[in-house]
Amino acid sequence: MQFLLNSFKIYLSATVLLWSCSSEANEPDEQVVRTERIIKFSGYEWIVRTSNDDRVGPGPNYFSDSEDNVWVDEDGRLHLKIIQRGGIWYCSGIILKHPLGYGQYVFYLASDVSKLDQHVVGGLFTYLNDEEEIDIEFSRWSDPDNQDSQFAVQPSNRSGNKERYDLNLLTERSTHSFNWQSDRIDFFSRQEHGLTVNEDNRIHEWIYQGSNIPPNRGTERLRINLWLFRGQVPSDAKEQEMIVEKVEFIQGD
Repeated sequence: MQFLLNSFKIYLSATVLLWSCSSEANEPDEQVVRTERIIKFSGYEWIVRTSNDDRVGPGPNYFSDSEDNVWVDEDGRLHLKIIQRGGIWYCSGIILKHPLGYGQYVFYLASDVSKLDQHVVGGLFTYLNDEEEIDIEFSRWSDPDNQDSQFAVQPSNRSGNKERYDLNLLTERSTHSFNWQSDRIDFFSRQEHGLTVNEDNRIHEWIYQGSNIPPNRGTERLRINLWLFRGQVPSDAKEQEMIVEKVEFIQGD
């Protein structure tokens, strides 16, 4: 009996070690405390994320609903920042109040996200749970030699569920989109702002028709966030920012 008990303990320890050493880049986006702070951006109402005094996923990180972290400027552009306050680095994120469902989600960026620190992740995504999520993410995942962007459908560690690419931006303006339908998801990134992709402005395109297309349950939320991979301090110890000029939703069939 003692032999069996010891064997079980060894197996359990090995299992925990394997789990804790997982290199999966997209860590769980755990539910965080919701605040009373609501902002209006691109004609929608958004909940500003906070974690109060706790570190939460993704990361884990501290999230702040401070106006120093999240605000809409006089031109209607959304600013998300990672800032240091009192020796603590605070990340930022917003959650759309209401689901939108199938359709095309378009994000018009007004900052060069290819210049984000190697430990920073900028995310544009729909989320219901860790296996029903569609992502456009800008990050080198703490490896300066990595490509700086990816399209992904969760779980992204499954073969064929992720497409990495480099932005090679010519200006600070870029457009990124995923068109979520029941049988496919069409992604694109392009230079400057617009819905048409051609040889002159194309950065990257990808069509996903795998087995992990999220169903439209009517409860997912669109989210935008800026966070630190594994909670690491920016390698240059500087504040980080992502600016979104607007978000557009085009209803699906």
